[in-house]
Amino acid sequence: MPRNTTLSTLLDAGTDLVLDGALATELEVHGCDLDDPLWSAKVLLEQPHLIKQVHRDYFDAGASVAITASYQATPAGFARRGLSVEESLELVSRSVRLADEARQEYYAAHPGARSLLVAGSVGPYGAYLADGSEYRGDYTLSSAEFRDFHRPRIAALVDAGVDFLACETLPSFAEAEALLALVAEFDVESWFTFTLRDSAHISDGTPLTDVAALLRTEPRVAAVGLNCVPLELVTPALGTLRNLTDAPLVAYPNSGETYDAVTKTWGASEGAGHVGTLAGNAADWRALGARLVGGCCRTNPRDIEALATNMTPHEPS
Repeated sequence: MPRNTTLSTLLDAGTDLVLDGALATELEVHGCDLDDPLWSAKVLLEQPHLIKQVHRDYFDAGASVAITASYQATPAGFARRGLSVEESLELVSRSVRLADEARQEYYAAHPGARSLLVAGSVGPYGAYLADGSEYRGDYTLSSAEFRDFHRPRIAALVDAGVDFLACETLPSFAEAEALLALVAEFDVESWFTFTLRDSAHISDGTPLTDVAALLRTEPRVAAVGLNCVPLELVTPALGTLRNLTDAPLVAYPNSGETYDAVTKTWGASEGAGHVGTLAGNAADWRALGARLVGGCCRTNPRDIEALATNMTPHEPS
């Protein structure tokens, strides 16, 4: 049974990894009402067993990485529900335990299985705001304020034994700088993935050139890429990044639909019909350097199963 495997060890060995898909989408399938500022984090309070079930479903579908239900799980967010800091951080820790329990159940049912990793989700400050600003990056905090916001959750994830951090859906260069400092402070591996304005800029307008240069300064960043973006942006953005960094690339876009942050609804994305599916694009994305591929909003275990088949992930003997 695989144990004590790190993200960088797998990547250095040449392993390509299939990530999981949307957590919230599957929780809604299981009957959860996520019309709430806490989004999927509210299920940590109300029905945590469903989170474990979704993680297990993705492992069964072929995913090798589970991303914890901590994207919007922060002391500031839980304080709106009257929870103390200690209670809030216990819920963050629970998100790691649930993913690990799903992993251990999978190992028990599949002796000699592939290595499975648990990534601690660190969503942006914009996710806490719950107003769609993780797609704009139009909020302003000092570096110290960003660090103070993110530090307790990162500490809880690390203390709970997460394998690495997924600093994800980041729209802001200043916030990425602050998170990079915390990755160094906690001496923890990570990947950094961003939302995009277009194929050459993250959501706040910072060029990917600057983003890649920043992340090259921190050896604990094992991979760089994008998530929660339209399918049609993935190939050109990976092409941009491929020319800017030698790091393994990460891509886990949305299903092909477009999210309206005002109405909080999904609709057809203009042009999405011309760019296919996660599985259909996997070969092209891998050719551009994407070593970690999965799905974000509105994707499901069936999408990940098809992706796993197309990526045919392998582990050297």
